[in-house]
Amino acid sequence: MPAPDAVAPRANVKVNPKESPSITGAMRRSALHDELESFARAESNRRVELVRAADRLGANETQPANSDVMWIPYGPAEEAQCVEIAADIGAAAAEYAAIRRGVGVMDSSQRGVIEVRGAHRIAFLQRMVTQDISKLVAGEARESFWLNRKGRIEADMFLCELSDCMRIDLDRFVANEVAAQLQAFVFDEDVAIRDASDDYARLSLHGPATLRMLTELGMIAQELHGNLRVVAGVIAGHEAWCARRDQTGEIGVEVWCAPSHVSAIWKSMIDHGSRGDIVVRPSGWSAYNAARIEGGTPLFLVDFGKANLPHESGVLARRVSFKKGCYLGQEVVARMESLGKPKQMLRALRLQGQALAVSGAQIFAPSADGAGSFGECVGALTSSTPSPMLGAAGVAFGMIKSAAAGAGAQVVIAAEGELTRATIQETLAFLPESKA
Repeated sequence: MPAPDAVAPRANVKVNPKESPSITGAMRRSALHDELESFARAESNRRVELVRAADRLGANETQPANSDVMWIPYGPAEEAQCVEIAADIGAAAAEYAAIRRGVGVMDSSQRGVIEVRGAHRIAFLQRMVTQDISKLVAGEARESFWLNRKGRIEADMFLCELSDCMRIDLDRFVANEVAAQLQAFVFDEDVAIRDASDDYARLSLHGPATLRMLTELGMIAQELHGNLRVVAGVIAGHEAWCARRDQTGEIGVEVWCAPSHVSAIWKSMIDHGSRGDIVVRPSGWSAYNAARIEGGTPLFLVDFGKANLPHESGVLARRVSFKKGCYLGQEVVARMESLGKPKQMLRALRLQGQALAVSGAQIFAPSADGAGSFGECVGALTSSTPSPMLGAAGVAFGMIKSAAAGAGAQVVIAAEGELTRATIQETLAFLPESKA
């Protein structure tokens, strides 16, 4: 089964610290590298002091731990081209709990931004992307694909319209290429397109208290009461713009600011949590990964990639309009819609037992005789996690042949050296509808 491209991010699997790739000087450092290292050291020392205060045997000999940040590369196979992201900041369980109870603050240096300016920007992009944005106004956002002529996905976009320009959030490692592709279609329109990824630092906030925290820090957060909304304003005295995008089953807000301001904004959020009754904590990829899988959010270049058609992505209804006019790749999309099911599609699976299958594990049809074992290979896992919300049950996304991908169907997966059965869900989200 086709997997995401060879340049897929390598950050969707928890890495053992002893086996983790070294983070070299050639790799782009996280915008919050020093702040996260400092936070982890302070937390380590705090835990040591708690042990000592408990007057336990040997407590006085306890030494402060070294930094607990687990850095992993995100990006192309060549590590020097990657950015470093924090898998966790010393306490993945606490970071996940912040997402579910308060606010998890994640450094998202792996994300990029394309700026589209000019009076004709919306009309131009309407002819380019899969979503209908013809009536988009300032303060609104849309999710969409950018396709090539063969109908394959070149980028998964989050288009945010502000009063002076359109800013498109997408994976950093496709931003420059996509900006150039779009610019090639500009003729006499009043449109200017550029990769502005280096102009912004990026934080991702996830949790039920996100809007309350932003309001208390000075942002006009009532503008974000509703998914896919955008607002520009001030956070702790610094200019920023925010976009509501729920990905974990909780409120999600993406925050962009000048790189010179990201440290101050990050500190204001963490300090705000320490002074008040909101749980605010730095969160890494591991906590976000578990929460976004539970919430039914697949990722481009992780769960689907450039080899895939929109109908295979699992998010067709959220990215593609079948009522709009022409766009690049539309004929392929329309033909696939009229023909019915694609050859494969992304599906959500719930594993039986406690075994956890890893990304890349093959998915098999059950044996024809029903006596155990397995039949043909019908797909592969793209992401997986133990689900805290489901009693640590294994949950996963997998790209599966359509003939074997019906809701309720059973499949067999190799997990931790044994064969484990899994059930295909009707939807991608694992959380109850009221939560997700």
